[in-house]
Amino acid sequence: MMEVIQAFVDQYALLLARGTWHTIVMTSVSTFFAYVTGIPIGVAIVLTSPVGLHPHRAFHEILGWIVNMGRSIPFIILLVMLLPLSRLIVGTAMGVAGAIVPLTIAAAPFVGRMVEQSLSEVDGGLTEAAQSFGSSSAQIVFKVFLKESLPSLVRGASITFITLFGYVAIAGALTGAGGLGDIAIRYGFQRFQGDVMIVAVIICIILVQIIQSIGDIVARKIDKRN
Repeated sequence: MMEVIQAFVDQYALLLARGTWHTIVMTSVSTFFAYVTGIPIGVAIVLTSPVGLHPHRAFHEILGWIVNMGRSIPFIILLVMLLPLSRLIVGTAMGVAGAIVPLTIAAAPFVGRMVEQSLSEVDGGLTEAAQSFGSSSAQIVFKVFLKESLPSLVRGASITFITLFGYVAIAGALTGAGGLGDIAIRYGFQRFQGDVMIVAVIICIILVQIIQSIGDIVARKIDKRN
């Protein structure tokens, strides 16, 4: 038994380690850029809502429609559509760099809605109090909305990471970016090597559990209610 395990490690350890690293890089970088893009979107939706600080019905509805449209496109279709944009932005549509662009664009509308939900949960009394003290819109956004909703935003970030984790498997297989999903498909499905697929799936489960646990712990630590 030990000989079988050792033979497996000798043959596939480096491959799985590289795939794990590529998966983490693609998921982490695209999650970061999705939040860089999604937070302003969510803030804009909240500010321009009928009960927001700067109500603007037309802008609010148009932005909401764009976000909903982005969320409605299946990722595999969006990935193919964005291949030319990936080439324009990063110079290639293949590999890890080429996969990050569609991953980011796919996640940004999702993040925007999650940010909107998090900000909407902030106690309206805090906003009114900040306004009564003469706080500007920017101060209210940063010191009230984002600060008070931080635990919810952290939980949302872990959900986004896990969601993108699944998208990475598709992106890796179609763009040659590699990753655990690509390994599971190429070796486990196309070459009928079930042991490789099982190990790849186990690593995916472990990574997801770690990310979810970290998100929960951080959110509890910064939650004032605790």
